[in-house]
Amino acid sequence: MYVSKPVLTLHDAYRDDIGDLVTRRPLPNARLGHLGAFLFLNHHGPQVYAPHNRGLPFGPHPHRGFETVTFILEGELAHRDSAGHESIIRAGGVQWMTAGSGLVHAEISPDAFKESGGPLEILQLWVNLPARLKMTPPRYTGVQADDIPVIDDGKCALHLVSGDWQGQSGPVESLTGVVMSWLEMKPGGRIRFDSLAGRDVFFYVARGDVAVNGVDAPRWKLVEFGEGDLIDIEATNNALVLFGHAAPINEPIVAHGPFVMNTREEIMQAYADYQAGKFG
Repeated sequence: MYVSKPVLTLHDAYRDDIGDLVTRRPLPNARLGHLGAFLFLNHHGPQVYAPHNRGLPFGPHPHRGFETVTFILEGELAHRDSAGHESIIRAGGVQWMTAGSGLVHAEISPDAFKESGGPLEILQLWVNLPARLKMTPPRYTGVQADDIPVIDDGKCALHLVSGDWQGQSGPVESLTGVVMSWLEMKPGGRIRFDSLAGRDVFFYVARGDVAVNGVDAPRWKLVEFGEGDLIDIEATNNALVLFGHAAPINEPIVAHGPFVMNTREEIMQAYADYQAGKFG
């Protein structure tokens, strides 16, 4: 018999705008430095950019030791990095970048978006890598909405980015077996996940309101769970939930700026390598 995961805490996404980019951040926060393998989430927007705008402010910057998973809910996002990857991903698509040993990348608005403007909403999640993979070669996968399987019962649509669900597989192969998805739910829509014992669960309500294991979770809340197997979700109105789970990484986490390693010495080496031009 499955045991429901108890809801321990609902964490607020606090407002932390970046210039004129509306930004909310539920993780990390004053009470929670990370949620298992999940390190950081920025929720940009929703907002509407006027024509002839400057676009997103994320010019070239380095990373090492973790992965970024970026969900483009509205608008477009251009990616370019020092490993030679380049793409423009549109609404409903995802960018999954393994920084690994280190690269420099830029996440900016395409010229067409800066010229015409329009709605924009983006979620960026940082996922940790274990010590054995922190220096793995960088890689990048960009997938458009049409490449992502959708399991839809009419009231709940699960967009499967990585991992398996009901006989379907997501287009991204995670190095660490991360299962990642987002749910679009209509009022009364319901979905249940089991076999989650021992997994780190990421659950963020980006839009609307849901009840999860009997606890109301409104928009802009990150849900922290206790031990158990089962998560039951029911939407009380139109909702969008970012949902994923991962194997725990029981290692020290030392994070500074754009680097996430296991020791302070490794952080210092990351800065030295970046300054020496070793990230390309």
